[in-house]
Amino acid sequence: MQFSVALSKQVDTDSAALEVAASIRTQLGGTPIDLVCVFFSAHHTEGAGRLAELLTGTLRPKLLLGCSGEGVIAGAEELETTPALTVWAAVLPDVHLHPLHSSFSPTQDQFHLTGWPIPGVDDGSFLLLADPFTTPVQDILGILDDRYPGAQAIGGLVGGGQEVGANRLVLNDQVYDGGLVGVRLSGAVEIRPVISQGCRLIGERFVVTKAERNLIHELGGEPALGRLQTVFSSLSEEDRRGANRAVHLGIVIDEHRNRFERGDFLIRNLLGADQTTGAVAVGEVVQEGQTVQFQLRDAVSASQEFNALLVADHARHRQPPLGALMFSCCGRGQGLFGKPNHDAGTASARLGAIPLAGFFAQGEIGPIGGRNFLHGYTASLALFAERDC
Repeated sequence: MQFSVALSKQVDTDSAALEVAASIRTQLGGTPIDLVCVFFSAHHTEGAGRLAELLTGTLRPKLLLGCSGEGVIAGAEELETTPALTVWAAVLPDVHLHPLHSSFSPTQDQFHLTGWPIPGVDDGSFLLLADPFTTPVQDILGILDDRYPGAQAIGGLVGGGQEVGANRLVLNDQVYDGGLVGVRLSGAVEIRPVISQGCRLIGERFVVTKAERNLIHELGGEPALGRLQTVFSSLSEEDRRGANRAVHLGIVIDEHRNRFERGDFLIRNLLGADQTTGAVAVGEVVQEGQTVQFQLRDAVSASQEFNALLVADHARHRQPPLGALMFSCCGRGQGLFGKPNHDAGTASARLGAIPLAGFFAQGEIGPIGGRNFLHGYTASLALFAERDC
């Protein structure tokens, strides 16, 4: 396998496309390219059709996949507000690429899946890019989990626009202003997910003893709000100052584990509380009997977790990653860390100078506990490696 990445900061779409294409050709020579991913800032949205035409014509990949984003990630660099266009190219021998597309009809309140592969022995991994205004991502992930049990999905919600029709998705020479595009990869490649939700555990672990959809009434037989207030009071003064908007709930996905650590929880927002009943509202349907623990999100916790997950991946696998795609929440970046290039710089420092590209998303897709979820404030990383023998 071979990977390469190129970045252009030119405002003119034609010039930017030709610049990155020339760089990719120089890096890969005449080797036929299997997969090309292109991510671009809103400055190139209107020229997306021309961009797809130029990239398919110059690079001639078997599959072109891409989208607009809130910002662009290339190598160790994150460009959150400036014009940017990055192309990531992969030579993937003995890897099967199956493109897929989904559109949504708001008038009929239904979505249509086109080209989804027939389930098989090796359902591989899915890269998914979805428009947040026109795609019921949770429903699609549910269908994917049912149809392809065990297959992992990694990706993000595209950005750059603030209304329906303002974002762009690219699949080969076709450009869409809504829906979902993606690819299933199967065969001689291992795609390892690193899903960093950016939180640390606080307080005790509880079992949900009374719940109704997304309302938790009792934790361990006591009012949920009382449990939350006890956890809040146990925090240090510094943590309490920043905790009003940063406390979340972690929900254990795989209850069969003997012990639960940071990566075993699905992190969801706390939406509110009822002082009268003591109930707490969470951004997820919760069931009685589930194990939960409150979590705190801040820059230090997010940085520590991302580093720890990358170190753990290195320790678990003999084959190093050769390339990577990153889908980082637009709520991270400088807004969270107070400095540029945190996630991309951390990945490059831990993984080495491998070709890495991605974009700042309005939601991130990645597996937790063997199931695929849509996340927020998360860095979702897909590491491409040879299969462990």
